[in-house]
Amino acid sequence: MPTLVKWTIEDYHNMIDAGILAQKKVELIAGEIVEMTPEKPVHRRVTFKLADYFREKLRGKAIIFEAHPITLFYSEPEPDIIITKLPLERYDTRHPYPEDIDLLIEVSDSTLKYDLETKQKIYALARIKEYWIIDIKNSQLIVFQQPENDCYVKQIKLTKGVISPLAFSNLKIDSQTILN
Repeated sequence: MPTLVKWTIEDYHNMIDAGILAQKKVELIAGEIVEMTPEKPVHRRVTFKLADYFREKLRGKAIIFEAHPITLFYSEPEPDIIITKLPLERYDTRHPYPEDIDLLIEVSDSTLKYDLETKQKIYALARIKEYWIIDIKNSQLIVFQQPENDCYVKQIKLTKGVISPLAFSNLKIDSQTILN
């Protein structure tokens, strides 16, 4: 069986700089260039609404990025929402690294299996402290905390109630704000 070539972050950036990936919606996942699934309108609405909510609640405390790259080891995914540490200038010459990220969120409409398996593994390996999946089809929030090796030790499924991100424990979010 032939061996696949694994791309490095540098290889990936060189392809972007050379225009090879222009007009393509891709991300680097575990050394492989993966085509991203097109967004449906409900996905865009949920992402926009939640990012807007976090911007209002965390103004002056964090930066909220939507669908922008983060740099991990052999991966440069573009999560739907990331909440990162200040100041904004820290990201002038690089994308956020795992230690910059307080909360990472994927909105899942047609990609739940991928988000639960592949994305969870790379985020856990990168030691992202907290990872949320908004499962649109099942109207639930899946929360992952305590990364260990390639998985998270703690997993919570929430369909109603209140949740607080680990980094912002004073912020109480009604699940309906997230799921509707």
